Amino acid sequence: MSVLDNKKISFIGGGNMAQALISGLVSSGVNPELITVSAPSKETREQYDKQQMNTVDASANPKAAVIGADIVVLAVKPQVMRQVVGEFADALDNQLVISVAAGLSTDLLSDMLGGYSNIVRAMPNTPSMIQMGATGLYGTDAISAEQKQLATAVVEASGLVIWVDDEAHMHAVTAVSGSAPAYMFYFIESMVDGAVALGLDKEKASALAMQTMLGAAKMAMNSDDTPAELRRKVTSPKGTTQAAVESMQANEIGRQISEAMKACSDRSQALSEEMSK
Repeated sequence: MSVLDNKKISFIGGGNMAQALISGLVSSGVNPELITVSAPSKETREQYDKQQMNTVDASANPKAAVIGADIVVLAVKPQVMRQVVGEFADALDNQLVISVAAGLSTDLLSDMLGGYSNIVRAMPNTPSMIQMGATGLYGTDAISAEQKQLATAVVEASGLVIWVDDEAHMHAVTAVSGSAPAYMFYFIESMVDGAVALGLDKEKASALAMQTMLGAAKMAMNSDDTPAELRRKVTSPKGTTQAAVESMQANEIGRQISEAMKACSDRSQALSEEMSK
């Protein structure tokens, strides 16, 4: 028995993140016939057919999609959000609204929706597309305990869910998970380049680097040790790992990562402020 049983879920926007969430929901057992997508683009609708989601109605206009829905997921670009929600705001009637639009605060979304306040803001990341996402959620005070469970269930179908109590912390969520897959790809890219420079061919270097990243992450998740303790355990005195770690420390890689995350958080806050003007 799932909290989503018999719940009608409508997506406003049918792009990559909507497709990722829908794929997770269907994989978790949600009946596709309960999912509606307002996707005006013929190309987007064809994507649902290609992904064998043809039981998902991807042709409804926004207002028709909202009427009768239990959950409404806003998955359109922030720049067009005000225009799009203006088409259906007056049809909202105590539904849970989940927004995956970056940079739009719950106050701004409420303003766009004519004062409606049953809003949860989500910051997902791209691994949600393979049901390995990490998403931060923040809900307004108007969200009921049941609606909080519904929001968790919708997003949890595509990966890990973490709630934050302060909306300002969503900028930190952006820095540690929302934008962070790009950091991991950059690190893998650099490891591959380093291995190629040491003589390995690119295909072998890529396979080893990616599996090592995956294995280290799973090991950290399944261990009672902290990442710092795991690092110390694998670092033998005067060994090869120590040489590598000391090189990173000498180049202040840790500080550079912290600064990069702060830059991400600062830009997230600036974008949010720009969208509020």
